[in-house]
Order: sequence, then C-alpha cells, then structure tokens
Amino acid sequence: MLKVPDHQVAGHKASDGVLGPLIDDSGLFYKPLQNDGRGSNELAFYTTFTSDARIPYHIFGYFPKFYGTKVIEASDGSGLHPHLVLQDIVFSFENPSLMDIKIGSRTWFPQASDDYIDKCFKRDRETSSLSLGFRISGLQMFGTKDSGFWKPQRKLTQNLNSDQAKLLLRKFVSSNMPAESDVCPDSALASNVYGGFTGVLEQLLELKAWFEKQTIYHFYSCSIIIVYEKEEVLNGKSSGAIVKLVDFAHVLEGNGVIDHNFLGGLCSFIKFISEILTSPEENCISSTNGIRT
Repeated sequence: MLKVPDHQVAGHKASDGVLGPLIDDSGLFYKPLQNDGRGSNELAFYTTFTSDARIPYHIFGYFPKFYGTKVIEASDGSGLHPHLVLQDIVFSFENPSLMDIKIGSRTWFPQASDDYIDKCFKRDRETSSLSLGFRISGLQMFGTKDSGFWKPQRKLTQNLNSDQAKLLLRKFVSSNMPAESDVCPDSALASNVYGGFTGVLEQLLELKAWFEKQTIYHFYSCSIIIVYEKEEVLNGKSSGAIVKLVDFAHVLEGNGVIDHNFLGGLCSFIKFISEILTSPEENCISSTNGIRT
C-alpha cells in the first residue's frame, strides 16, 4: 500500500489534485518524475552518479539509494505516472526530528530561461539564501508522545537573519519544546546531534572536503536533510543523526570547475553549526519574530 509521507517538511505534499511523493511499508520513497526537463535530468543524474567510478565510496552514503523507476498511480488522481524509486531516509526512525536546508546563495542554473532565473532570484533575495548562503526550507522537531511534533510554518523559517537562523538551529537540538517564542532553547542535545565523531558537523565536514575538490557536478537548488531521534538522546543513546543530499533536478556537469555556489553555502551552514557547538551557553534571543507553530 502506498501512502503519503508523514514526515515531509518541504516540497509539494501528495493529495487529490496535487502531485507529490509517496512511500510504502518496505522503506521505499516514490518521487514523481516531473514532466519537463527537470524529471529527465534528475533521472539521468541518479543513473550516472550511482555507477560513476570517480565518486569516492564514502560519498555515496550521503545520497539516497536509487532503485530505478516504477510506474504507479499518481497522488493527484491523474492515473499512472513514472516515479523515481529511492530510499526512504526516515524509514528507520520512529519519531524523526528533521530539517531541510536548501544550499547555495543562488538556486538558478546558468542555462535556465530568463523567466525562471527571475523567479528564482526573487525568491533567493526574499529568503535567507542570498544573505546566508542557505535557507531552512522546513523542519519538524519531536517533543513528547503527548505534545507530538513542533513544525513551524515554512514561510517563517525561510526568511531569517543570522541571529534568527542560529536561534532556530539551537531550538532544533534543545530538550525543551520550543513552540512558543518566549522559550529559551537549552541546546542540550547539540553535543550529541551536532558534535561527536559521527555527528552532523563531522558529516558536513566530510562533504565539504569532497566539494573542495570535486569538479564533476554542480548542484543547484539541492538540499541537505538532517535527521535524528530525540528520544534516543534523552535515553543516553546515540542520536543516530544522518545527513543526506536530495533534490537533483538541476544538477549540471561541472566541466572541471569547483561548485563554488554549493561549497560556499555549505561552508556558511557549517559555520553556524560550529558556533552552536563552541558556545552552547550563549544567551538566547528573546524573540523569534513569529517562528512558531
């Protein structure tokens, strides 16, 4: 049985009349192929990337596993439609806290039409992409079994200044439930989730080391997904935090040139995570300027 993902925080959500991703009970994620060049481009990327001998083995782990394509009933009721069959990256998590971060100060690619570039540039300028090099497209954080998930409105997470972005990243690794604007995040889970030999920061640094030298691809409008299990941390266990790259409809050949757009955004995001780890007792900001449920 195919169903709508419970833990989607960005992108179009599947429903009657809306084409979106579906999942099954075996750990597979079905992403509908877009009818324009974006769908064929993403399929071409997955097909070539997974068999590219130039990619270091450890880097493959930062990308969802690819199982080909399958024609299934579309979520919008339009009938049969081809889908990418991918790894459901949150399948092994019971109550995943997760964040979707779109990387890069620009999300448009050079070969795009003028109308598309204007549309993307307007959004990049109106969100934190242009100023910070990344934007938080959406997130959810698990509180308790009684309170459920804290999921702020997407439009309120995307246009943040530096202080607001850092506050939200602190809330993401706090033990107290940050649904109200006057709650000071304790960042109690930061060392376990962001830090450590297998934490988010080390994974981001490993990706950074690859992007500092890889010239095979340029990743426009690509996102990083961070997932961890809060209850495991509170029970004294490892958070199991993972970092994955997703959304490859606008990946282009690098032609021997470093992807400075993605690398710059990644370095900026790493700086934010590093500062939270080095100053866990930093005074919190009194207002989130509307970042609430």
